[in-house]
Amino acid sequence: MRQAKAIQICGTGSGVGKSVITSGLCRIFLQDGYRVCPFKAQNMALNSFVTKEQGEIGRAQATQAQACRIEPTVDMNPVLIKPTSDCGAQVIVCGKAAGNMSARAYILYKEKLRDVVRKSFKRLAERYELVVIEGAGSPAEINLKSRDIVNMQMARYAGAPVILVGDIDKGGVFAWLVGTLALLSAKERKMVKGFIINKFRGDKSLLKGGIDFLERRTGIKVLGVVPYFRDIRISEEDSVALDSCTDKRAKRRDALAIDVIYLPHISNFTDFDALERERDVKLRYIRRPQEIENPDVLVIPGTKNTIGDLQYLTRTGLARRIQSVFNNRRLTVLIGICGGYQMLGVKICDKHSLESNAGEIEGLGILPAKTYLEKEKTLTRVRARELASGMEISGYEIHHGRTQFLPDGPGSGAAFEIFERNGKRVKCFDGMNSPDGRVLGTYIHGLFDNDNFRRSWLNRIRQRKGLPALTEGVSFSPDKEFDKLAQLLRENIDIGKVYEIISAS
Repeated sequence: MRQAKAIQICGTGSGVGKSVITSGLCRIFLQDGYRVCPFKAQNMALNSFVTKEQGEIGRAQATQAQACRIEPTVDMNPVLIKPTSDCGAQVIVCGKAAGNMSARAYILYKEKLRDVVRKSFKRLAERYELVVIEGAGSPAEINLKSRDIVNMQMARYAGAPVILVGDIDKGGVFAWLVGTLALLSAKERKMVKGFIINKFRGDKSLLKGGIDFLERRTGIKVLGVVPYFRDIRISEEDSVALDSCTDKRAKRRDALAIDVIYLPHISNFTDFDALERERDVKLRYIRRPQEIENPDVLVIPGTKNTIGDLQYLTRTGLARRIQSVFNNRRLTVLIGICGGYQMLGVKICDKHSLESNAGEIEGLGILPAKTYLEKEKTLTRVRARELASGMEISGYEIHHGRTQFLPDGPGSGAAFEIFERNGKRVKCFDGMNSPDGRVLGTYIHGLFDNDNFRRSWLNRIRQRKGLPALTEGVSFSPDKEFDKLAQLLRENIDIGKVYEIISAS
């Protein structure tokens, strides 16, 4: 069977824009008539997605599949690492949890994964004409190269030429590009066929001297300089993007203040992308208790380490501040999603020591619920109906917990009735909603991606404040955003040269 052509996008480091460049190239190749798919052998990320085959992959690869207008599969990201601490992580292999491992244990385990990732790539290469491979971090991490399964060794196996991306906004891009090449072997350097300079602000003509020097020094062509952009909404891969998150778009004077707690292991923060786009929302991420003043909505998001992050809230005083604002500011609405929902309850039990050896830990005590962490992870795509409004939504669940109402707790009811799970009709309930509408807890990610629900929910918050409801909100089309990204890359990258590089491989 004929195998697809491939090209690999590597970077001088993390956060330089590999994922977005990969998404843009995927859409360009699709526009030009190719059957194209993304692939990333190993991804370290806390944003994840549930595929139709009930597997978990990095959100970035699901986004890239969307750019290709295809259904994401676990083969597109066969190994996903979800950090649970500074030196430990849950390892997901072919969509399923393989266990929690220390960094050292994973390095030893990784050799077993080489054949796994190659088989995943081979299956994709047999189905598609072109595979756009994304590398991880930097290919020049000399302490990791001998066990590499995602960068240059993957490119060599796939027969993929490599394009190296550098972020000029961070400073030192020419040193990064030259230094990365210097740390590669002679054979690896020959695999690098082009550079892309990303996130440039200003007059490109001022870069000419640097580009001329870089091309003379390395013998490798700069394929393009991509400008820094804010008007194309493509989901970011990981929480590094939140460190410089400042939304400078104009907002209404009566915009709602939504504060999201920045947890150390925050996951699936893409839950809030759609809210950020609304003109009547000012959304920010909170790290310190004193930053929480008078929010209209306070959100505790998902996390990969519920117990560790709950202990963090207690240790930093954030827990006390959340409770104080909720109890004393009657207009503030409190939301917990997934791990945040678990924290809102009375207790969290971890008898299997999945996250700690504590056994049981006190929650914030705001919802009459108790959560039991279980070994089996729930991975489902759902369709549900909000019980308060009857509105239908779609989303997905990724969690280890099972949350139960406490019979002697104050009155709260389920938030959603789930009527479809993984394409099968069901009837079950999710989450909790307090009678006064001030507290919402749910396991459903992607809740606010539903345009009609999001607008309805925001209008309810506005009405609590005595503000008029808005008849129209932002209607977001990811497909149009991918087209905008593709156009930006066509205007700033020599795509003809990219095709020459692929053809020559």
